[in-house]
This record gives sequence, C-alpha cells and structure tokens, in this order.
Amino acid sequence: MQSIKEKYTKEAVPKMMKEFGLKSPMAVPRILKVVVNVGTGKIRDKKDAVETVEKHLALITGQKPSPRPARIAIASFKTREGMIIGYKVTLRGQKMYDFLDRLINFAIPRTRDFRGIPLKSLDHGGNLTIGIKEHIIFPEMIGEDVRNIFGLEVTVVTNSKKRGEAEKLLRLLGFPLQKNG
Repeated sequence: MQSIKEKYTKEAVPKMMKEFGLKSPMAVPRILKVVVNVGTGKIRDKKDAVETVEKHLALITGQKPSPRPARIAIASFKTREGMIIGYKVTLRGQKMYDFLDRLINFAIPRTRDFRGIPLKSLDHGGNLTIGIKEHIIFPEMIGEDVRNIFGLEVTVVTNSKKRGEAEKLLRLLGFPLQKNG
C-alpha cells in the first residue's frame, strides 16, 4: 500500500497534467493543509472532559491542539467572550500526509453504514469538509479508555481553482467520494 504522497507524485500528477492540459507539474492542484476542529459544546464546563478531548485530539493528529476562544458572548448558548469553546489543529507537511493515510485507509472504513463522502461536502473553492460523528473510529483510540465520545470536523484544503479539479485530485488520491448522481 503506497502512501498518499507517493500516490500524488507517481499517479495523480501525470494523469491530471494530461487530462487538464497542464504544462508544468507545479500547476497541478495539491493539498495545502488539513484542519481538524472539535467543538466542546455541552461539556465545556466539565474540566476533566475537556482535557480528555484535548488529549485525544492530540493523539489522533500527532500535534498539540490550540484552544479556540469564543469571539462574542451569546446568552442563549451560555458563552462569554474569551471562553474556550473548541480546539483546532492545522496539519501541514508529513504530519498531514500521515493523518490522511490513517483517515482514508483505517478510520473512514470503520465508520458505521458508510456509503462514501457526499459530493456536497466539496465546496466551490475545492476544499473538502468531512464531519465525523465519533472519534473512536481512529486506530489510536483502540487501546484508550474512552468515556466521552465526541465528533470532529476535518477540512482538506486544496489550491485548486475549480471544484472539478479538486474532485479529480481527491479521487486519484483514494478519497472514497460518492459517484455522481
């Protein structure tokens, strides 16, 4: 099984250059970064639960998450300005490719009733956003004592100008996107 980085350089670049009539390999769209977000939601007042969310996110991504404070106070959500309401990790380089390998090859196939990533998850700028309901699908969580199950959002940011180019790139890299129609 080859990694996403190898698949990109050996398969995706030549195929996309031929299909889109690009002259340089540098003109081929590529993945710039992967952003993983977790909102603490109702457990934000439970300090130990929030710490486990932070710890598990660090295990999953291999990088320390940065806390995300609320920008404004919203009374109906019982939040105050500056209160920590979530965590974010931005992955680039080798950590990004390692995370995507684990996401595509191990985590997504373990999702219950998975039928492919819907094409509506791909925006017009060529970025793919995947919502994951349970973090326990990642292989790092198998041996962990998991009490609180939380969801996370994974955004794969590409530098493609068109949605079609991004779709072709992600399909060539092995993302399980649904068929058209």
